[in-house]
Amino acid sequence: MDNTKRRLLSEKVAKGFMHLSGITVTASLFFIVGTILYKGLPYLSWEMVSQLPKGGFYIGKEGGILNAILGSLYLAGVATALSAIIGIPISLYLNVYLGAKSKVTQLSKLLFDVLYGVPSIVYGAVGFGIMVYLGIRASLLGGIITVTLLTIPIVVRTVDELIKTIPEDLKNVTLSLGTTRWELAKVMLRSIRTGLLTAILLAFGRAIGDVAGVLLTTGFSDNLPKYIDEPAATLPLAIFFQLSSPIPEVQGRAYASALVLTIIILIIVVCTHILQSKQKNRR
Repeated sequence: MDNTKRRLLSEKVAKGFMHLSGITVTASLFFIVGTILYKGLPYLSWEMVSQLPKGGFYIGKEGGILNAILGSLYLAGVATALSAIIGIPISLYLNVYLGAKSKVTQLSKLLFDVLYGVPSIVYGAVGFGIMVYLGIRASLLGGIITVTLLTIPIVVRTVDELIKTIPEDLKNVTLSLGTTRWELAKVMLRSIRTGLLTAILLAFGRAIGDVAGVLLTTGFSDNLPKYIDEPAATLPLAIFFQLSSPIPEVQGRAYASALVLTIIILIIVVCTHILQSKQKNRR
């Protein structure tokens, strides 16, 4: 009887902690989003998202953040495309050609797990070192190099998890028909094509929200970059610089910029959930 009471008490305590954790996380989310809406919504306007910064923008005068919005989309879009082009073949090679039980595969996955958790400022330092070696100044190209390095582990590990969901019978039947490894890889890609879009969207979301990596490599500009070797503004850096201003109106614009970035991330999250639902339905 005593043991039963102890187990019931332990279960109640554990359940209470789980409820408390859930409430804390949910409350924190609503607090953050609520703060951004409360402080940023009054300053958000069509002019702000459709115009470039004008003279005196950072002391409260006219202009907008179009340069930061497009700069973020350029940077995240190209970096995500490159990370997909590099990361998907790596994951296929490890799983199709080497095999999941290979020591090289297991070591590679461990290294990618480590890279997945490395802070973005470290990637910024590495990217900056590459830029110095190649003679590249702070520019959109430097940011793309850094963010590509940042997102490759995300793509590799996400695709690896997707490949694990493919039934072994499908692989065995495909190979039994006399197909090559490359043909098996194409069959596997067709099986996880919806999940691949999810992996790409996850990488894009990480890329567009990064600030530490691009702080050292992308630079900042009030203009749209015409060439890839020119500095480019991004939304995270625009938020950082505006929030550093002592002028209340500029700080409000920082929260409006954060609101724009939050909306973009929200769209990505919704698209990711839709694609994940389609993937589950196909199983």
